[in-house]
Amino acid sequence: MEASTTIKQMLAGNKIFVPTYQRAYSWDTELEKANSPKQTNVFLSDLEDYNKSSTKSKYYFGHFLFEEKDEKKFGIIDGQQRMTTIVIFLSALFSRLKQIRPLNETEQETFEDIIKRNSTYRFETVDYDDRFFKDCVIDQSKKDRNGIKTVSAKRIAIAFDFFTSQLADKDETYLLKMLDTVQNASCTTHPVKDASEAIQMFIFQNNRGKKPSNLEIIKAQFMFNVHLYGGEEKESLIKEIKDRFEEIYKSISSIEYRINEDDVLVYTLRVHFNSLWETNAIDKINKLLSETNPIPFIKSFTQSLAISFEHLTTFFSKDERENLEIHSLVTLGGIGIAMPFIIKAYKFGLPINQINLLCSKLETMVLRHRLIGTRAEITSRLNDVYQKFTSENPDITPINVRIDWMKTTQDWWWSYWGNKELERSIQGGINHTTAKYLLWKYENHLEGQGKSGYSPTRFDKIEKPELEHIAPQTENPETGYDSYDEEFVNQYINCLGNFLLLSKSHNCSVGNKPFADKLNSYNHLEQQREIQKMTSESATWTKELIQQRKDKIVNFVIENV
Repeated sequence: MEASTTIKQMLAGNKIFVPTYQRAYSWDTELEKANSPKQTNVFLSDLEDYNKSSTKSKYYFGHFLFEEKDEKKFGIIDGQQRMTTIVIFLSALFSRLKQIRPLNETEQETFEDIIKRNSTYRFETVDYDDRFFKDCVIDQSKKDRNGIKTVSAKRIAIAFDFFTSQLADKDETYLLKMLDTVQNASCTTHPVKDASEAIQMFIFQNNRGKKPSNLEIIKAQFMFNVHLYGGEEKESLIKEIKDRFEEIYKSISSIEYRINEDDVLVYTLRVHFNSLWETNAIDKINKLLSETNPIPFIKSFTQSLAISFEHLTTFFSKDERENLEIHSLVTLGGIGIAMPFIIKAYKFGLPINQINLLCSKLETMVLRHRLIGTRAEITSRLNDVYQKFTSENPDITPINVRIDWMKTTQDWWWSYWGNKELERSIQGGINHTTAKYLLWKYENHLEGQGKSGYSPTRFDKIEKPELEHIAPQTENPETGYDSYDEEFVNQYINCLGNFLLLSKSHNCSVGNKPFADKLNSYNHLEQQREIQKMTSESATWTKELIQQRKDKIVNFVIENV
């Protein structure tokens, strides 16, 4: 492989693959025009801008770093996102060109050099996405988008569909110009013989692409430090780190849309050092790597990372589906303070009923912290019980007792999250996302009253839930609502008593209609039927009724949050 070459020459006759310890496809696509276009959109617009220009120099695709595995077989260490996108784009381009006319001999040769010759694929992505990549992008035998198992595979499909749609109306002249630009684009390569040398040469490049995550930076730093200080164990240590990150990236591919990988890095730091005060992962890890012998830390922390991702995959992919307490906490969101506790609970092998109880307790604290909006920091109030929660003493009772006490104590330093502050916080306007969450909990409360064996409804089973203002924000002259005086507008329109949980289609259908029309449609969820009962004697939605309903919801929240 030449140091200075073209895209076609780099791919022709070679097999390039993404090692499993490398990140899967991470470039995003914006399907509609946006002020900050995503990486795939920039990829296409850059090519189009180049073709419109009068420059004589070749288009430049940047530097690619490879680990040479066998003759003509290379694992790509840096540049895999660009490489994947190039292949996706060219495959869509060839498909469009074939719709216009058959490929000529030269074009067919280019296709075989860059994309596929007989059964030989020139490029392969990570193994868990590769079959889909070949079926969807290269062979195009999979036309549907069902059964996509990873976020990275979904990104591959979206990118291919985006390029296909963008090229759908392009003529032969445009396509041939674009093909010439890409296949003859210049690039530089650096193939090396072993992983140690590859990591030593590793240089992060932005190239208008996606910036590396902190986790990627840490991985590179770990492998580089092993290269420097690993001694006789260097190769076995690098293999160990590769194996750990293969498992990590497999986990990320299945839960990436549920949690940020850099957040998991911080949570793991808090678990590894048993302190909720750990916040800056890069600074902390850099300090530890600067010590005399960083190898023991690298080994132990890489293992901790793999364990965290393993447990979080179970938490988000399996247990969240089967346990309402976990589903409820995940639905709430913004649960960073809770995650180190949860990782510990899985790490210590707690049974699922204990994990569910822990999630319920942590949920109340996260929700109170959000509703009350206090500036008082919660970390110092929980850190001591967190530190005492260890493998030698894996008892969640002190954590639960602390949270219950914080909900009722009048001690000034602890009372920020107490019932009095909670009641005050939900009297007026509430963030709409949080209000939807509370009304979902309230719905399950109403549904379960007087019913034995009742199974609460999951939030994701409500079809596109939206927040409805029963008395609309804009006054309807046909009304059925109380007078829109200053008091009504300022104190009643945006309070819990006037909010109702509806599906999106239902919300769109009632809009700004008179109350009688809305009332006739309120026959789906239990809280909708509650409104019907409250107005059975008078079909007017008044301040008094809004206050009455708000009091019921507030009492429910105080007793259950």
